[in-house]
Amino acid sequence: MKLWHTENARSFRVLWALEELGLDYDLQMLSFPPRAFHKDYKDENPLGTVPLLVDGDTRLTESCAIIHYLSARHAGGRLSVAADHPEYGAYLNWLHHGEATLTFPQTLVLRYAFFEPEERRNPQVAEDYWAWFLARLRLAEATLADGRPFLLKEGFTMADIAVGYAMQVAVKLPGRDALPPSCLAWFETLSRRDAFRRAQEVQARALAETGARGLVLQPT
Repeated sequence: MKLWHTENARSFRVLWALEELGLDYDLQMLSFPPRAFHKDYKDENPLGTVPLLVDGDTRLTESCAIIHYLSARHAGGRLSVAADHPEYGAYLNWLHHGEATLTFPQTLVLRYAFFEPEERRNPQVAEDYWAWFLARLRLAEATLADGRPFLLKEGFTMADIAVGYAMQVAVKLPGRDALPPSCLAWFETLSRRDAFRRAQEVQARALAETGARGLVLQPT
């Protein structure tokens, strides 16, 4: 399998999942944003976005779909939940919640607070979408408030990777102090996992070897 990845982008979900499952892969490190620095990448992925996972004739570009695919196709369902499991609905909901509900407002915060040229930045838009993100984080906070270590009673699953990536971004953005305590404690647990640390080490080595320009999120 081949994964196209940019440091700290959504493709980190896939890198983390590959390390959790112990799967072999070929990592293609790109500079951020790839559509600007790698014009020929659109020959591989017309969207110009990461991730792109190629597995034989299968090509996937949605990070939360990819991590479920890896579990189902290559790991016998490990770290996912079967359709007859009582938490199957919650599992699917968290997979989609992580991207559609949580990462979406973050992209607007990043764009209008950091990535646009100075004259096009809009602090009000960034502030509004940060407030949106915090409001949408209430579901995870309510779920984790009982002290459980993971989103599902089943244990650690791809749901934690899907939502955990949003927290990985959030802790590096201005406003970290407003993040709810149960979510912060949960993410601290996730960030101590061996596979999470290996994924960070893999991307750091790849950056050093390729000279790629990463998506750098500086802590406040």
